[in-house]
Amino acid sequence: MSERIGITGANGFVGRAVTRALLDAGKEPLGIVRQGAGAYEKQVPSLDAITPAVFEGCASVIHLAARVHVMNDAAADPLAAFRAINVDGALKTADAARRAGATRFVFVSSIKALAELDDGRPLTETDARRPPDPYGVSKAEAEVMLQEFGARTGMEIVIVRPPLVYGPEVRANFLALMRAIARGMPLPIGAVTARRSLVYVDNLASALVECATHPRAANQLFHVTDGEDPGVAELARRLGHHLKRPARLVPVPVGVLKAAGRLTGKAAQIERLTGSLQVDSSYIRDVLGWRPPSSLDAGLAATAGWFLTHKNTTS
Repeated sequence: MSERIGITGANGFVGRAVTRALLDAGKEPLGIVRQGAGAYEKQVPSLDAITPAVFEGCASVIHLAARVHVMNDAAADPLAAFRAINVDGALKTADAARRAGATRFVFVSSIKALAELDDGRPLTETDARRPPDPYGVSKAEAEVMLQEFGARTGMEIVIVRPPLVYGPEVRANFLALMRAIARGMPLPIGAVTARRSLVYVDNLASALVECATHPRAANQLFHVTDGEDPGVAELARRLGHHLKRPARLVPVPVGVLKAAGRLTGKAAQIERLTGSLQVDSSYIRDVLGWRPPSSLDAGLAATAGWFLTHKNTTS
C-alpha cells in the first residue's frame, strides 16, 4: 500500500496541485476539506472539528488550510481572526495528526511571516521575523508555536515559506495583471526594476511532497521559489509575450508613483509594487537536493495559456 499523506485545504489552488503531485509520486493523498468532498477527500465543517480519526493511516500531514491575506478585511479584529485559524487551527490540526499516528507536520507558512520587502539582499531562513501585517504576524506566531509543539511532543515540524504563488487558476493581483495586459491597458510600471521572487504552483507542490517524505526535511524551515527573480516590468513583458499581447508599459518614475500613492492613500500598495522582495531558496536545494521541475518561463507560459482559454470566465 502506498504511503498516505493528509492535506488540509486540499480543494484550494495549491491543494489541488499537491494532490496531483502526490499521486504522481505514487503516494496516497487524503484531502481534508470544509465543503464538497470528492475523490481522495474527507469533509469537516471547520478546523475546530478535526479529530484524530480524520487522519487515520496518515504518515504525515501537509497543512494548507488558512485564513488568507485580504486587502480590505471586514473583521472587527483582523489579528484575532487570523490567529483563530492560522495559529490555533494549525496547532489543533497538528495535535490531531500526532494523536492519529502521523509523525510529520508540514506547515505552509508565507514569506510574510518574515517580511514584505527585502533589505537589499535576498531573505534567508535565518533572518529575524519582521511580519508586516496581521496575516504575517499570525503566520510567524504559528511557526514559533508549532516548533515548540514539535520540541515538546517529538513530532517532526517542517515549515515552508513561499512568496507569491502563481499558475493556472491563480486569482488576486496576478490575475488582475494578466487581465490588464490582455486588454491592452497602459501600465505605469515601465520604470520599476525592483525584483520579485515567485513560485509556480507545481514547483511548490513538488517541494511540499519532498518536505512530507524526505528524511532530511525533519524539523527544517525552507524558502521555496522558482530560483529566478524577474523585475516587475520584466515580469509584465514576459507575461505579455505568452498572452500574445505585448504589455503597454509607461515608464513613470518610481518617485512619481510613490508621490501619487501618498496623495491617493495607496502608499502601502505602491511601496509593495516598487519595492524588492527577493528570497533565497538555496537551502532546500542544498539539504534535500530539490530543484524546481519547471522554469519560471514554463510556469508563466502555462498560466497565460490557462488564462487565454478561460478569460471569459475569470472576470
